[in-house]
Formats: sequence, C-alpha cells, structure tokens
Amino acid sequence: MRAMPDTPRLILASTSRYRRELLTRLCLPFEVIAPGLDETPLPDEAPHAMAERLALAKAEAVAAQYSQAVVIGSDQVAELDGRPIGKPHTHDNAAAQLRAMSGRRVVFHTAVAVVRRDRGFARGLLATVSVVFRALGDAEIEHYLRAEQPYDCAGSAKSEALGIALLAAIDSDDPTALIGLPLIRTCTLLREAGLDPLAPR
Repeated sequence: MRAMPDTPRLILASTSRYRRELLTRLCLPFEVIAPGLDETPLPDEAPHAMAERLALAKAEAVAAQYSQAVVIGSDQVAELDGRPIGKPHTHDNAAAQLRAMSGRRVVFHTAVAVVRRDRGFARGLLATVSVVFRALGDAEIEHYLRAEQPYDCAGSAKSEALGIALLAAIDSDDPTALIGLPLIRTCTLLREAGLDPLAPR
C-alpha cells in the first residue's frame, strides 16, 4: 500500500469561536493563530469588498509566518441600505442594530480565503446570504439580547441559536455562511490548495 503524502499544516487565521466550531466539522486537525490585523474599513469601501479584502489579508498575514501551511482567513460584513453593519460590541448598539433591521432585508457578505505560499496559492470566494428579519418589538429584542448577548456577531444576529427566531427567511447556497464560515466554499479552496477534507489519511 502506498504511503499517503504528508498532510500540510492547517491554520485558521481567526480568533472567532464560531469559525473554529464550524471548521471542526471537516474533521481536519488545525491550529488557530490570530492574524493581528487592522480591520478598519477603507473610505467608501463596499461591504462585500471589505469582507473579501479582510479575509485574504488575514490569511496572508499568518501565511507570511508559516509558508508551508494552508491558511484560512474569513470575514463577514452585514449590509443594510448599502452601508456596512459591524459587530455591535455593546448592548445598546445591538438593540439599535436590530431595531434598524426589523422588518427589513439584510445581506450578509461572508468571504473566505485560503493561502498556501509554498505553492503560490492565494484565492478567495464570497458567499452572500440574504436575510429577512421579522418585525421586532422592543420586548422581543431585549429578551433576545439578554439571552444570547450576541455582541461579537455582525448585525447582532446569532442565527445558530435563539437568533433564528428573529428571522422570517434566509436565502443562501452555502448554509454555514451566515454563522461565519462558508464551509462549501472553504472545502473548494482547500482542495485547490492540496488539502482535500475527504482524502483518506
């Protein structure tokens, strides 16, 4: 039986616990290294462009230190009326976000990038999720925020938990994109970089 080639080191360039939990689903051993990146938007930067830029920049920042590793970077930016909606960080900001999104359609742009410098590989993909929020009352918003405290989630919508009750509809071709890492696109990029999640080991 032929020996399998060495599996490259896999690194997730993110401190997000949501992305870490999602990547675990692929049953690949990986490490987590913070990219230490300035995530300030550029002037007049479109939300989708911001997500794509930051996902690639995160992966490249870590890959610069680990040239033989396969490095994943990802970023998510929510968009309402053409403007980006970031992480709220505080209760008051989260409540204001949810009031603004109540009864509205919000687009979540989730980008993933994979870099493997020893092969000259660097590519990103974007997953766009269209979400319709229910008309939300102040009491519902307060109950949700107290229960979930989603202050580290773009748009304050923690859809994998109680946040699903905020929503009327989700339209996406990559179901985990809304949580923070589009796994279908991630698998595509990993295979192109030489790391197939379904390859025998």
